[in-house]
Amino acid sequence: MSVVADRPASAVPDERGRFGTYGGRYVPEVLIPALDELAAAWTHLRDDPGFRGELADLLRDFVGRPTPITHARRLSDELGYDVWLKREDLAHTGAHKINNALGQALVAKRLGKQRIIAETGAGQHGVAAATACALLGLPCVVYMGEEDTHRQAPNVARMKLLGAEVVPVMAGTRTLKEAVNEALRDWAASVRDTHYIIGSVVGPHPFPVLVRDLQRVIGDEARAQYAERLGGDPDVVVACVGGGSNAIGMFTAYVGAPGVRLIGVEAGGRGSQLGEHCSSITQGQPGILHGALSYLLQDADGQVAVTHSISAGLDYPGVGPEHAYLRDREMAEYVSATDREALEGFQAMARTEGILPALEPSHVVGWLLTDPLPPGTRVLVCLSGRGDKDLDTVRAALGISDA
Repeated sequence: MSVVADRPASAVPDERGRFGTYGGRYVPEVLIPALDELAAAWTHLRDDPGFRGELADLLRDFVGRPTPITHARRLSDELGYDVWLKREDLAHTGAHKINNALGQALVAKRLGKQRIIAETGAGQHGVAAATACALLGLPCVVYMGEEDTHRQAPNVARMKLLGAEVVPVMAGTRTLKEAVNEALRDWAASVRDTHYIIGSVVGPHPFPVLVRDLQRVIGDEARAQYAERLGGDPDVVVACVGGGSNAIGMFTAYVGAPGVRLIGVEAGGRGSQLGEHCSSITQGQPGILHGALSYLLQDADGQVAVTHSISAGLDYPGVGPEHAYLRDREMAEYVSATDREALEGFQAMARTEGILPALEPSHVVGWLLTDPLPPGTRVLVCLSGRGDKDLDTVRAALGISDA
């Protein structure tokens, strides 16, 4: 299966990088030439047989694609739905992030860039970027909020062992938003020889479409696999949403499909008060963050709000502009699940299926546990990553001791 689907891509964004009113470029002038260069390169490379073949070979032989779909039989019995899992947890490095990181690293090589920078929250994108750079012989610097370096310590060790320099960011809440801020500052100062591998469908054009095109392999594979196994489409396709790359990767194959509901699950955190959650679409307002216009969490003065989630990968105050577009046009639905529900989802998946999911997709399972769908609904879940990185967080939250 090709990495960039042969059928036409979504009609958005337009030539200005706009998904309706969302997206665009709100960046320092120094970055515009690099963004123009990247946009032109991707327009060419996404249809270039040589590039597509090289990336497809690596996704097959190095990443392990296609990842399978798995029938979650015991979880289905417990929920009363027919649940299938798209197993991105089985991709090399343990999550969907490697699809994008490897593709962007290859683009950077084609552009002659000598250095890679990246940001990370849960650490999986940092690990994926470090992995791709080790494979291709590129130096890599990863910016990570200092708070996240503690709660994702195993991934910090992995990045360092892979040869990356991990830079703790001490500003603000010391989480993903600040890591992106620092990466953008670095890029503005080193843009001539540096490529910034953004980890999600956020940021200025062309990043939202570039990351979508590299992640759509998830949904293209899943739709073909599901149809082959069950003879049609599921009733519901559901994925967790922080910045939103795994969800866009899954949704793109199904946008406009008759009878298929697309549902994104955000991090509801500890409650509905501002500062207690990361529900950017369900509780946010349009605003500008990290170079693009989309939904984000902001206070009465328009300042970006403090956020909280038990999941470092969802702990972000904004969302990709294509999600905002899909939401406003009622092409996708967005809900939220709390920290508690995510922990219940983590335990349910482990207990019924022998799978330790990352805390990010655990929000999806936790939401399904609240009985939000009619009995017998056919559900396809993007299991975006595995939970090894979250074991210390889960143990602490559940009071599990070493004894």
